[in-house]
Amino acid sequence: QVHLVESGGGSVQAGGSLRLSCTMSGDMLRDYCVGWFRQAPEKARQGVAGISSTGGPPYITDSALGRFTISRDGAKSTVDLQMNNLKLADTGMYVCAAAFRGNNWLDCRQWVRSGEGFDVWGQGTQVTVSS
Repeated sequence: QVHLVESGGGSVQAGGSLRLSCTMSGDMLRDYCVGWFRQAPEKARQGVAGISSTGGPPYITDSALGRFTISRDGAKSTVDLQMNNLKLADTGMYVCAAAFRGNNWLDCRQWVRSGEGFDVWGQGTQVTVSS
């Protein structure tokens, strides 16, 4: 059983920064893909970023390029999402998800874009950006 716990959300003014963390625990496999998703009211869930444990370039959705970065710490079993220059449109519940099976960065990117293929989901952490 694997568990994901998100942390780091909060309220910030436009232009500010937040760093979200996804901490994984339990019986994890070596190969995994972790994605961050945003769920805003009355909007479809959107894959924001993803990273594969097997290496390769991480994925950042177009609207967050140049502002968000995703990184992982294998020793700590965490995947962080650094969000800079936050915009009102970034408001939402941020949820991390993990897929535990062999993958490359292209697989991971596709899973994050589609939102499908993930084995475990966290409960989420709220991000609110105000003007």
